[in-house]
Amino acid sequence: MKKTIITVVGKDTVGIIAKVCTYLAENNVNILDISQTIVDGFFNMMMVTDTSASTKDFGDFSAELKALGERIGVVILCQHEEIFDMMHRL
Repeated sequence: MKKTIITVVGKDTVGIIAKVCTYLAENNVNILDISQTIVDGFFNMMMVTDTSASTKDFGDFSAELKALGERIGVVILCQHEEIFDMMHRL
């Protein structure tokens, strides 16, 4: 399993989750865990996904999600689980 951490942050609008999840489904990415919250109109979502069934190169996958975020007015970042873990170790 290749886990990827995806974060989405920005002003809350209708359809953010739907658009991100549609992109993931179209690219055979399985959502393993998802958490989202809205605080004072700001949307924040973190997803743990399994990208092992996707044929998309990680660089292309990340760039396409970033571009999707720009189109819908949020910032979308992707990190391999190992990188995320190393950045958040105490």
